[in-house]
Amino acid sequence: MEVFYAVLIVGGVGLLIGIALGIAGKFLAVEVDEKEVAVREALPGNNCGGCGYPGCDGLAAAIAKGESDPAACPVGGAPVAKVIAEIMGVEAEVVPKMAYVACAGDCEVSKNKYNYHGNMSCQDAANIPGGGAKACDYGCLGLGSCVKVCEFDAIHIENGKAVVDREKCKACGKCVDACPKGLISIIPQDTKYMVKCSSKNKGKDVMQACSVGCIGCGMCAKICPVNAVQFDYNIAWIQQDICEWCGACAEKCPKKIIEKL
Repeated sequence: MEVFYAVLIVGGVGLLIGIALGIAGKFLAVEVDEKEVAVREALPGNNCGGCGYPGCDGLAAAIAKGESDPAACPVGGAPVAKVIAEIMGVEAEVVPKMAYVACAGDCEVSKNKYNYHGNMSCQDAANIPGGGAKACDYGCLGLGSCVKVCEFDAIHIENGKAVVDREKCKACGKCVDACPKGLISIIPQDTKYMVKCSSKNKGKDVMQACSVGCIGCGMCAKICPVNAVQFDYNIAWIQQDICEWCGACAEKCPKKIIEKL
């Protein structure tokens, strides 16, 4: 009988605990946003941070709350944006983007201060006295830090300079963060013209370092019919929202540094 009573007591206590936990579970249950769950399942799961949020979970929560656009995932592109837009009951306008390297200084046209052979990163080179082997203080160091962080094999070092494969690029922005020279930016894929140089030096100094760099002559700005070409610190840049893509600046540029994409 003592064993029977012991079993009965233990069973009764277990039953009471089970009931208590069941009641507590109902009162303490965390509400799940079904839209957030559905959006998270639609995202590719790369957790690259290209959307500006800490991974796909963060983006899914932001989209579900209406704090972010359904097309915010650069990796998923139009197909994923369309699915998420349907989940949210809205329309999504997707503008395909890509990374762009604003430097034309490959081994054939740019000069080096010295020859380096080793395993130095771009960040290491940028922090040493002189800022690396490149004669241009603003040019691509060609050591591949951007290549190492790209998860999509979309950027490579060719002839001493970073080159983006626009077909593979997902515009996640990791290469942008990896470049200590600030040469890489994310631009819409339908951009027609870009200035392929970032040097802020004056024309004479530019020519001593790179034969194709922007010399700040201003001819592109003078010929632009809509004043879309601007100058900051001796370097031309194109105001894309007013550019009419006529190509006059590229034709007039004596260094042919304005590139048609």
